[in-house]
Amino acid sequence: MTSSALVASSRTDRTAEVSRQTAETRIRVAINLDGTGQTRLNSGIGFFDHMLDQIARHGLIDLEVQCDGDLHIDGHHSVEDVGIAFGQAVARAIGDKKGIRRYGHAYVPLDEALSRVVLDFSGRPGLHLDVAFTAAMIGGFDTQLVHEFFQGFVNHAGVTLHVDNLKGVNAHHQCETIFKAFARALRAAAEPDPRAAGVIPSTKGAL
Repeated sequence: MTSSALVASSRTDRTAEVSRQTAETRIRVAINLDGTGQTRLNSGIGFFDHMLDQIARHGLIDLEVQCDGDLHIDGHHSVEDVGIAFGQAVARAIGDKKGIRRYGHAYVPLDEALSRVVLDFSGRPGLHLDVAFTAAMIGGFDTQLVHEFFQGFVNHAGVTLHVDNLKGVNAHHQCETIFKAFARALRAAAEPDPRAAGVIPSTKGAL
C-alpha cells in the first residue's frame, strides 16, 4: 500500500489523512474506508500494532499509522493520541454520513473469549466499555489503554460505542475479540445503504 492510495482525490473517495503533533507524540494516520485491509503500522508498541491490524483486516480499511511517542514514560500518550487521530480521520472520511447504514454491531469469538461491539454514527460521542481483563499487561501493552484508545476515538469520530467482553480467560483473546468486533461493527455502520442513497439516516435530517 502506498501513501498516495490513501490521500483523498474527491469526496467520492472515503479517505482521509490526519497529522497530530504535541509535546508527547507525533502521529500520522491515513485511512481508506473502502479499502482491502492493507496496513503500514508503527506505533512503537507491538501488541497495539497487532490490534490496529485487526481493525484494518476485519474492517476492510486501508490503514497507515506512524507514531513517535514518549514510550520512555509509557504507552499511554501514544495509544490515546492514535485513538484521537484515528477518530478524526474516520470523521473526515465518512463526511456528512449521507447514505450510510449508521448502525453496526458484531459478536466475535476467539477460543474461550467472546465480545460484542455496537456502534452508532450518532454525532454524539459516548463510550460504554465493560471489560474485566484477566491480566494487566499483554506483552508491552497496558490493558487499561484499551479504554483510552476508544475514548479518544469516540470523542473525535462523534460515535456512540458499546463494548462488552462477555467472557474470556486469556487477556490476549479478550482484547483481540474486542478489536475484531469493533472492526466488524465499524465496517457495517459505515457501509453504504443502497436503499438510502443520499439520505442522512436520521429523522432529524442531520447527524
